[in-house]
Amino acid sequence: MSDVEIIKEIRDETGLSVAQISKALKEAAGDKAKAIELLRSQAGATAAKKSERVAKDGAVAAYVHTNGKIGALVSLACETDFVARNDNFKELARDLAMHASAMRPADEAEMLAQPFVKDPNLTVQELINQSIAKLGENIKLLSVTVQVIGQ
Repeated sequence: MSDVEIIKEIRDETGLSVAQISKALKEAAGDKAKAIELLRSQAGATAAKKSERVAKDGAVAAYVHTNGKIGALVSLACETDFVARNDNFKELARDLAMHASAMRPADEAEMLAQPFVKDPNLTVQELINQSIAKLGENIKLLSVTVQVIGQ
């Protein structure tokens, strides 16, 4: 598989820039798995740098399971309304609400530590860190509420 194909695959998975992926792939000597791991660690470092910035905007997202008996509401903060209106940010918020419905975390801290329901190789915090790297703003999970009927 050529570097271009690997870069395309990683970009499809992560949404990160071609330059970031190329650099990580070069550092990993062409190894896709190592490059992805490098990108994840870099996303964590980026998130740590941005964590002090004020996240004063954001969105609320809801998910109701098809059986109508479980639903979740999450509020997710970011720095600007520009990012809050971004489709990637909205998708993240919806995915977190769906995750909360499936995993029923007791609180935000528990949810951040859980393996993400759509990709168990990532924790919810790592998923948020990837979005921080992709969108360039601090993102914080403010609250999670899960309601279950009949249990």
